[in-house]
Amino acid sequence: MPWREVSVMDQRREFVMLAKQEGANRRELCRRFGISPQTGYKWIQRHDAGDTALADRSRRPHRSPERTAAATEQQIVALRDAHPAWGARKLARCLERDGQAVPAISTVHTILRRYDRVVEPAGTPGQPYTRFEKDAPNQLWQMDFKGHSALENGVSCHPLTALDDHSRFSLCLAACDNERGSTVKGHLETTFRRYGLPDAMFVDNGGPWGFTLEDPWTALTVWLLKLGVRTIHSRPYHPQSRGKNERFHRSLKAEVFAFRRYRDLPDVQRALDEWRSVYNLDRPHEALNFDVPARRYCPSQRAMPDRLPTVEYDEGEVVRSVSSTKAYVSFEGRLWKVPQAFRGERLAIRPLSADGKFGIFFAAHQIATIDLRDPKSVNHVSEQV
Repeated sequence: MPWREVSVMDQRREFVMLAKQEGANRRELCRRFGISPQTGYKWIQRHDAGDTALADRSRRPHRSPERTAAATEQQIVALRDAHPAWGARKLARCLERDGQAVPAISTVHTILRRYDRVVEPAGTPGQPYTRFEKDAPNQLWQMDFKGHSALENGVSCHPLTALDDHSRFSLCLAACDNERGSTVKGHLETTFRRYGLPDAMFVDNGGPWGFTLEDPWTALTVWLLKLGVRTIHSRPYHPQSRGKNERFHRSLKAEVFAFRRYRDLPDVQRALDEWRSVYNLDRPHEALNFDVPARRYCPSQRAMPDRLPTVEYDEGEVVRSVSSTKAYVSFEGRLWKVPQAFRGERLAIRPLSADGKFGIFFAAHQIATIDLRDPKSVNHVSEQV
């Protein structure tokens, strides 16, 4: 089975939880997870029989000699209770100083989390704002890069996050070494194949999404349009409009990046995969009445197509192909500027309500305006979304 190496059992639990949602297409879900229907139904039957761990029975050891002894766990918890402000590193150092057998620092921190001794720091209350939540999963995904972090090998890690607005389900959590559109596109392709296509993506105004008067479109947003996914930008300097994603980043920082440094990107990705499973399947969410996000999420009915759809226009429409090197179209003997992201695309020119005015459209989206009454050159023609 082509399950990923990290948190295999968590992926099986995620599959079972999604497959048991009302109206779920189980065979389509098996295809997206890369397993056969026989395998998928086997995990569902085992879960229904009470096997919630879904481990490989033939390979599960009868003993765990490397597991931290119960007495050592109790010592760690007692020491933490005596010094609530101390973290895993200080506690491990104290045990080592006293001649005790010390597990790895990450293991000490895991023990503290297991016994509910690690809590998030209280945030500063902000100004009240109007909350919103979509009515159903996949109507809106929020996506952003969390602030970059320096790794021990000198590389900067840029965590890419995607969250379903309705369920708070974490759809994508990737350790990237850059914030380029090609990187985002690659991770979105993987995410779309697993969970299907959303109706819209809610993003900020930075690259690679972009939303400026000079260049309102990017290659990434044009690619999303071809898939039928709208891009919605938040108001500049108003991060509270994307509060769910910002709150997710705060939890990610407090529970993953606040306690240790990572060697390299694969090291970070392993931690992100583990934390994402905990977040989706085990961590109670206060905004969901202490339910877990996976119980509120179901995959999209719109599957990722094998080939990118081609934009079609009605017969008789004025259609122009944009050069692959210069972003303009020819109309009425003059050149009219279009956004750079549409180089190589086919665009339609349609009349607007005012005489002498035409709109330049990519499918149903107006991307620029033509005013035949304006004597200015191509460089002065305005662009609009």
